[in-house]
Amino acid sequence: MLYFKQYLHPESSEWIVFIHGAGGSSAVWHKQLRDFQKEFNLLLIDLRGHGKSADIPRAIWKNEYTFQSVTQDIIEVLDHLQIPPAHFMGVSLGTILARQLAELEPTRVKSLIMAGAVTRLTFQSRVLVFLGNSFKRIIPYMWLYKLFAFIIMPLKGHAESRNLFIREAQKLCQKEFIRWFTLTKDINPLLKYFKEKEILAPTLYIMGDQDVMFLEPVKNLVKEHKNSFLKVLANCGHVVNVERPEEFNLLSIAFIKNQTITTSST
Repeated sequence: MLYFKQYLHPESSEWIVFIHGAGGSSAVWHKQLRDFQKEFNLLLIDLRGHGKSADIPRAIWKNEYTFQSVTQDIIEVLDHLQIPPAHFMGVSLGTILARQLAELEPTRVKSLIMAGAVTRLTFQSRVLVFLGNSFKRIIPYMWLYKLFAFIIMPLKGHAESRNLFIREAQKLCQKEFIRWFTLTKDINPLLKYFKEKEILAPTLYIMGDQDVMFLEPVKNLVKEHKNSFLKVLANCGHVVNVERPEEFNLLSIAFIKNQTITTSST
């Protein structure tokens, strides 16, 4: 089973489940913990091969890496802990996993908060995928990962986010990086399907105005999905929860509380 950590609230019955991105770990949420602990029960999970899940006996996973199988890892933790329907928060590739979970187990999901969401591959991101697939078995994965990090988070103000992801990615190994990169073969059809099929769970997208690779596709998606909402943070890049934690936390907590009030009044 994946590594997880819980923070229990003495009174609240609401749960927030945090899902990090590829190459990261639950450490990416460290600026959310203090504020969210005051309001909710929290569950942080390290995905297979990432963070402290890299050290567990099943670190070399035998089954094929697909978005469904990686999401089933998360569901296994939810079942083990008997987590009730919850609010799910994802960042970067973690937003795809959160959306996949809502597809597989819609009754588990009260709402989604998507930070730096990946909803479509732009030309730049398709080039990155091509480069990764071309060189993933030839050159050290950290060279590729650092290149990707600098392209996705290129500005000086993105340095903290960039360095955090690079530091956490060092816990991977070459084989694990390659396994995760196999997911890219499924990403285009999956994202197209998600765009065409809206889910019922209210979804808040929080994006940075400097997230040139992923912001525009989210803007287009929100125009078509009536249960989706978008907040764009100024002078902010891809990993909004790290670069603008105070704004991100306020927006997210208000959104979750609003869903709780709406649910209780219906």
